[in-house]
Amino acid sequence: MNRHRIGFGTMMVAVLLGAASCTVTRPPPPAAASGPIVWPSPPAEPRIAYARSFTGPADFGVAVSRWRRLVHWVTGLGGKSENFIKPFGVAFDEDDNICLTDTGAGVVVFIDRRARSCQRWAGVGRLRFVLPVAVARARGVFYVADASLKTVVAFDSRGRLLADIRQGLERPAGLALGGDRLYVADAVAHNIAVFDHAGKFLFRFGRRGTAPGEFNCPTHVATDAQGRVLVTDAMNGRLQLFTADGMLLGVISSAGDRPGQFGRPKGLAADRFGHIYAADALFDHIQVFDDAGRLLLTWGATGAAPGEFWLPEGVAISRANEILVADSYNQRVQMFNYIGAP
Repeated sequence: MNRHRIGFGTMMVAVLLGAASCTVTRPPPPAAASGPIVWPSPPAEPRIAYARSFTGPADFGVAVSRWRRLVHWVTGLGGKSENFIKPFGVAFDEDDNICLTDTGAGVVVFIDRRARSCQRWAGVGRLRFVLPVAVARARGVFYVADASLKTVVAFDSRGRLLADIRQGLERPAGLALGGDRLYVADAVAHNIAVFDHAGKFLFRFGRRGTAPGEFNCPTHVATDAQGRVLVTDAMNGRLQLFTADGMLLGVISSAGDRPGQFGRPKGLAADRFGHIYAADALFDHIQVFDDAGRLLLTWGATGAAPGEFWLPEGVAISRANEILVADSYNQRVQMFNYIGAP
């Protein structure tokens, strides 16, 4: 397995700035694939299958309107102006529509899969996005964490600002919705801030440290079907699992370069079977654990072929067991299907 190595200081900057400062070499162009791409490899029973890659809204089947084509013709930008530059955060809403943030373009994108339509925001009202790193959507409301603006904004599909949540936030890096709560991972405050859906502050949990329940730059947060809260404790090289009220349930993995350990853990998500998926941006792969912390599967390597990654960031899982991974520096989102038994 090809593994990048960087120093602790560089790693700290990369975690806080979304790996923007990493010096890496572009992977070679992908080779043509023959037959289904699955993991683990035969003769083992396959669990994960590669579905396809998306480099922009058009790859999701979104048609370009006549008005948009006219704008492209007048500006000379063409459809490539909407291709992803650095996809970062990904999420499914309750109807399995797709939300993503593109930190390279400074935009938020929403793909309505049934209507085959796309909405794209560079800001809301007078607020312009600078570094939108995470997104979630429920009941028609979008929530976007902008790390540079130190805020989480809530807005509707018409782009109307509903809330500008800043209380106590120093660098919101990840967010997730669970029940009637909004969980925000703050990478600089080293805690998880909890709000209601209207943006009212409820409580926070965690502090800086290495003990169980403490954090060192938490960058991503997710919730599972049982309402539990999963947190990427990035600089401690581990995941932590909590109740909805912030009580520690367990610690998964540790820093290291052995299977089941993390170099730079990033996005994470849980499927309906209780499996936990986490991206490792240092080793360019995805690891799958059960909720007891046992490693079940690893897939991916450094590269640009299907199933390979270059600094993967966000991970999201639909109700239909589709797995989205923001393959940031390959400027694409990859989709996989879970095909194994529970």
